[in-house]
Amino acid sequence: MTRAVGVRAWLSVYLKGACMGAADTVPGVSGGTIALILGVYERLITALTAIDFDIVWQFRTVHTDVGRARIATELLRADVPFLFVLGAGALSAAATIATAMNIAVTQYPAPTYSFFFGLIAASAIVLFRCVSVRTPQRIAVGLLGFAIAFAVTDPSLAGVRATTFPVLFVAGAIAISAMVLPGVSGAFLLLVMGQYEYVSGIPRSVVDGLFAALNGNISSLFDALVPFVVFMSGAFVGLFSVAYAVRVALNRYRQGTLVFLVSLMVGALRLPINEVSTNVSTVSAGTAVLITAPAVVGGGIVFVLDRYTDDLEY
Repeated sequence: MTRAVGVRAWLSVYLKGACMGAADTVPGVSGGTIALILGVYERLITALTAIDFDIVWQFRTVHTDVGRARIATELLRADVPFLFVLGAGALSAAATIATAMNIAVTQYPAPTYSFFFGLIAASAIVLFRCVSVRTPQRIAVGLLGFAIAFAVTDPSLAGVRATTFPVLFVAGAIAISAMVLPGVSGAFLLLVMGQYEYVSGIPRSVVDGLFAALNGNISSLFDALVPFVVFMSGAFVGLFSVAYAVRVALNRYRQGTLVFLVSLMVGALRLPINEVSTNVSTVSAGTAVLITAPAVVGGGIVFVLDRYTDDLEY
């Protein structure tokens, strides 16, 4: 009976991680918010901050029985098993949903980016209620955030934002911050950096590479795994650096940071607007519904989510 309870508990953690991972693949929805809703946010932050150099240093004695016992004790103390199961759920769901989102973006760009517009616009409205733009400094920060996002999402820069390994590494480091910050969407940040379409296609490339490897084509698997490893390496570094830095900014300059994040969202609306207009050749009643309906659905999802989590402390 105890074993069954333990299995159900870990399955619950896995499924909660899956919900977080699925949320992080959709621009405008934050995995951190989902963690908060599901009641694992505080445990996640506690576990992340419990991992320190002392734990890593213990691995120098992994070849001894005493060393392995000590390592096991330290890993349990830091709640690493929880992080592993939660992360496995997040990664598996993100890979699955990302493939679907990549298909949507490439094959149905107009309604998909319209959906993204609704998500991002609604998220900006929801977050705006938490900010106060009453000082010249915050106004300046807001204008800076808007200008940066507006410039980065300039359609004429599409060819300049090439996907290179350094860009992938940085994208992973920045996007992972959404996992520990309610209200910040990792997929949205990838969208702003012009890497969303490429990154969302990585899981599908890995699967295709695996099938190719089974047929003897190992090089295809290697070509697919390298971008995946680079992105995940950036995510790992970002989890213990970029995300922590943003958390410090929120703790010390909360209002200024929130103003920057909201203005970033507003400025980045240029991207979905441009993508929708580019992929709609003629304007008719049918195309109007095709564009408007996904935006309404996307915005509605955010407002409903906010409505039922309004009493939670972020």
